[in-house]
Parts: sequence; C-alpha cells; structure tokens
Amino acid sequence: MKALVLTAYNKLVYQDEPMPEYKFDEVLIRVKACGICGSDVHGMDGSSGRRIPPLIMGHEASGIIEEVGSSVSDFLPGDRVTFDSTIYELNDWYTLQGRYNLSDNRKVLGVSPKEYRRHGAFAEYVVVPSHILYKLPDSVSFEQAAMVEPVAVAAHAIDLTPIRLGETVLVIGAGMIGLCLIQVLRLSNAGTIIALDIAEEKLELARKFGADYTFLSSDPELKEKILSLTHQRGVDVSFEAVGVGATVQTAIQLVRKGGSVTLVGNLAQEINFPLQAVVTREIRLQGSCAIAGEYGKVLEMMEKGLIKVDDLLSAKAPLSEGADWFKRLFDKEPGLNKVILEP
Repeated sequence: MKALVLTAYNKLVYQDEPMPEYKFDEVLIRVKACGICGSDVHGMDGSSGRRIPPLIMGHEASGIIEEVGSSVSDFLPGDRVTFDSTIYELNDWYTLQGRYNLSDNRKVLGVSPKEYRRHGAFAEYVVVPSHILYKLPDSVSFEQAAMVEPVAVAAHAIDLTPIRLGETVLVIGAGMIGLCLIQVLRLSNAGTIIALDIAEEKLELARKFGADYTFLSSDPELKEKILSLTHQRGVDVSFEAVGVGATVQTAIQLVRKGGSVTLVGNLAQEINFPLQAVVTREIRLQGSCAIAGEYGKVLEMMEKGLIKVDDLLSAKAPLSEGADWFKRLFDKEPGLNKVILEP
C-alpha cells in the first residue's frame, strides 16, 4: 500500500509500505479521508517528542471496512466508519471507570513516543480494534467524519468543566480546537462566549461559529475590556486551547476568583506556573485529555446539523501531495485551517 511516512524529522515521503495485519478483534479499513492535526504538524519537526520516526502519522480519519477479524460481529465489510484516536484495552481499570482516555495501556493512533509506535491513517489502509469504531450516519460525509475527532476533544473538555446556566466563558486560541469549543459551547449552558487569538482572521471565524466578543491577545486594554463585560469580576470559566506558558497565564489571570480553568492545549511540555494566583484566588484548574466516549454524541450533532465543520475545511488533497501541505501548515500559511488528505 501507499503511505505518507515520517522517515526523519521534517521529512515526509510518499512510499510503499507493507499492508497492515489485523488480529481477531480488529478490522482493516480502507482510508477515505484523514485530517492533518496541529499535533501532527508539531510532531513532524520533533518538537512534541511524540512522533519519533519512522512513523505513519494521522488519527483524524474515516473510511470503509475492508475486512474484519474472526471475533468481530458488530461491523461488516462495506460499513462506513470513523474511529476514536485512542486505542485502549477493555479490561483496564480506567476503562472500566468510563475513563479510557486515561488507560494505563492507551496508545494514540499515529503516535510514537518512546513507549510505543502505532502507525496511523495517512495511508491507503489502517488497522484498528473494532471497539473504537463508529458507524457513519448517511448524511455525514467521509470528510466531515474525519473532523469528528477535534470536535469530540472539545466536547470532552466541556463535559469535564462545570458551567452554570448563563455563565461567561473565555476560549483562548481560535485554532481548530478553539473553534470547536466555541461551537459546542453554543449548545451548552454558556451564556456569553469570548474568544482570544493572535490573528484577526481566526477571530473572524470565532465570531462566525458563535463567539459573542473577540479580542486580540495583544490588545493592551484586554483585561479592562474583559472586566467591563463581567461586572468587574472576570470570566466564570476559561478554556486554554494553545498549550504554552503565556496563554495559560492569561487563562488564569482573566478568570474570576473561584472560577474554573480547563487546559486543553499541550504544546509545551513544561511552563512557569502562577501558584499563588491559583491558590489565593481559589481557582479550579484541570487538564482535559483526548476523548472519553464523546464520538457518538458528536456524530449525532453533526447528523442533526447542530455542529457544522465544512467551514473549517480549507482544502482536500491527494495523500501523495501530503508533504507539501504539511509544509504549508508548518509555515502557518494564512487562511489554512483543516486540510484533509485522501489516499
């Protein structure tokens, strides 16, 4: 089969690879669409430390089942499916608590830290266990299904976060996850939604997807403007969707005393942390990791038209052109959001 392989840092090669073998509880999927995630772009140059070459990346995907293992009964060849990005064991303690995203033995598709290597979906075929599969509604296209994963990441973060009816919510970072957060927040208890980003074009999208107010993070009067919208208290809840020290600091600074901060971005491995500001202002701070069962509800929301992802799709391209599109995303080409590669 053909695959786009990270053969060395900053080197992606479209080449022949062996067909993946599947076990009794797994399925072989012919990939129809796979999105380039920001984490793939950061993994390409080695900065994240989670994509050690050689590796076939890609975890936002959909396709058609080609073959099934001997014990698979819920899915058949020909089924249109998407799948979770997390591969986990069913008998893990965390899985049994409904938190498979924290499974001790979890693996992420298309990721290779030091502990494991699991090839992903930038290929003609991929193998996944049947228990992470989801059938696609007829009205959801393969391209749309490849974008369920980032929406589900946002939905999981919101599921974890206490938001009372009508509260003011801040989203820092209007990239893919931030824009998904805004869309899902519009369906939640949130009242006023505020978005911050470094780029005005991202803020335009944030307004389109439901943000009530948007501000450039470089605005010298940012804190005063936020206070004026929140009875001089600060926002009730903030979501950080970037993952660097400066934006985490902003998320903490702009939330009110007793408020909640949920960290979704994880670009930097370590940051300086304002311990006293969190403790003395009694801020609830937590991380949000991946997805823990939100795939099904996101597919239902897409089917009902409550979540729209088409406006996030910037380009569809053959997998053979993947290296060029990775470079364009890495270089932060203006106007590029989600790029879908099609084997």
